Amino acid sequence: MKKIALGVTSSISIYKACEILRGFQKKGVDIQVIMTPNAAKLISPRLFSALSGKKTAVDLFGDADSDRIAHISLAEEISLLVIAPATANIIAKLANGVADDFLSTFFLAVRCPVLVAPAMNEAMYRHPQTQANILRLQAAGVEFILPEKGYLACKEEGWGRLVAPEKIIEQGLALLEKGESLKAKTVLVTAGPTREPLDPVRFLSNRSSGKMGYALAGEALRRGARVILISGPTSLFPPLGAELLPVETAADMAREVKKNLSRADVLIMAAAVADFRPAERSKQKIKKKKAPSALNLVPTEDILASLDRPGGRSKKVIIGFAAETANVTANASRKLREKKLDLIVANDVSREGIGFDSDFNQVVIIDRKGAVAESPTASKRELSRLVMDRVEGLLGRKK
Repeated sequence: MKKIALGVTSSISIYKACEILRGFQKKGVDIQVIMTPNAAKLISPRLFSALSGKKTAVDLFGDADSDRIAHISLAEEISLLVIAPATANIIAKLANGVADDFLSTFFLAVRCPVLVAPAMNEAMYRHPQTQANILRLQAAGVEFILPEKGYLACKEEGWGRLVAPEKIIEQGLALLEKGESLKAKTVLVTAGPTREPLDPVRFLSNRSSGKMGYALAGEALRRGARVILISGPTSLFPPLGAELLPVETAADMAREVKKNLSRADVLIMAAAVADFRPAERSKQKIKKKKAPSALNLVPTEDILASLDRPGGRSKKVIIGFAAETANVTANASRKLREKKLDLIVANDVSREGIGFDSDFNQVVIIDRKGAVAESPTASKRELSRLVMDRVEGLLGRKK
């Protein structure tokens, strides 16, 4: 039996949490309820304890006699966290890492998918800060089922009404199922830029932030995969649960990819690997007065083209990325054919507001049959879902 945690906060729609709890139970799901202290002032935790058959968690330090840290041990047991209803206050806490009660602290400890269903007054919901907090959580991988327009507690019609419990249950069950769709699979992801040293101080690199690769690694983890993340230098925190292998140069990345490819069912080459490196690397800092008038560059190793894949290639799904500034589809299609990829994801990095250094992108996805699918402009988190959906389809055909 799968186990989920149901977070309940102090919205007037709190009574609908009972319906949500019962709905999940009817689908054979085990429920642990977590209430905020303010929610416990609206409805007694005993009600949820009676419905769930488990003591409702409210106080972060409530079980002083236990030798287990409650929010940590529970986080290891559950497959999904649902927060419904979710107030503006809890959304703000989650978005900013505030952990001052059981629920907000528990959120920071979970590795499973999280589904949030907001419910509040329209003015609060549409406030720019609330919307910014929702976007920030969505970019971090939190799923939202946004409120509807309807009759609110303030006796006015507006946006902010909690969606019907059956919709929350339906989306929660879908997340539970997706959370195991890549179970027993290993996904190898490369991310970020590489740096090619000129001397101990200077290097050649590019503008890649690594956000797309990290989003893909996080999405694979949420689907139950084992994830190996080979990352060039970035300022990002790796997704919790990923095996991080930090690298610096294109040669470093090539070495780690070849070393770990045999462990992987899927290879996603999302890194922006440098195409060239300085022919010579000075052991000392090059002084300005002695700087050469031109740099002598040599090609770096083409990692995808150099992979030794006889025999085992047919069982691996291999995805490439192409950062282009012109003729995006044509250039990406050629790369897909030349490197014998199963899928390529391409984007125009010359466009402002998307691509390098941005949380958003717009991509073209091309498969081996030449089919082209163009995405809308979306967060890299949302695009990672599109790519991983395609990966799952390819894995199904390679069984």
